[in-house]
Amino acid sequence: MIRLHCTKKLLAKLPLNESGTLPNQECTATESPLSGWHANLIILQRRQCVLFVHDATRFPLFAPSLKKADFARLDWHFTDVFMNTLLKVSASEQALDKAERFLAPLVCDSDCNRSVQGTMNQMTQDLETRLWFNRSSVADLLPYSTSAWLAERPCTIKGIKDCVWPTKAMLSLLEKAE
Repeated sequence: MIRLHCTKKLLAKLPLNESGTLPNQECTATESPLSGWHANLIILQRRQCVLFVHDATRFPLFAPSLKKADFARLDWHFTDVFMNTLLKVSASEQALDKAERFLAPLVCDSDCNRSVQGTMNQMTQDLETRLWFNRSSVADLLPYSTSAWLAERPCTIKGIKDCVWPTKAMLSLLEKAE
């Protein structure tokens, strides 16, 4: 399972069962090495988007312009954006194979980490600025390249002195994972 800590806004949109999983998903007892993500529902130009951020690496995933039916398939959107963003950041074949092997159903809860939420807020502001500066529409944002663009900036983590580069940290996590 991949633990996904959701904001209250996002939890209200998700059709979760009593175990915290989406419809037609079974919860496994073992936690994946990729587990530990935060997700937030953000509204950009009146469109619902979801921003996922990995807790340890701050690796972001951006799923734009979601409709009500898309929230029941959030697992699919997560997997799609994750694997294609790894391709965009030039992950090795071994890293892609490991990532695919470690993907598991999402298990959602409402726990939160303020440090990760601060990172998500900064990324949301970066997206809003990009849209305003380029005078573009959120519908024109491509999820994979936008996620890769967000991953190419340093992030701070509470309790860690140096900044973290999300792409480098995620590829390192995948390399070390067994």
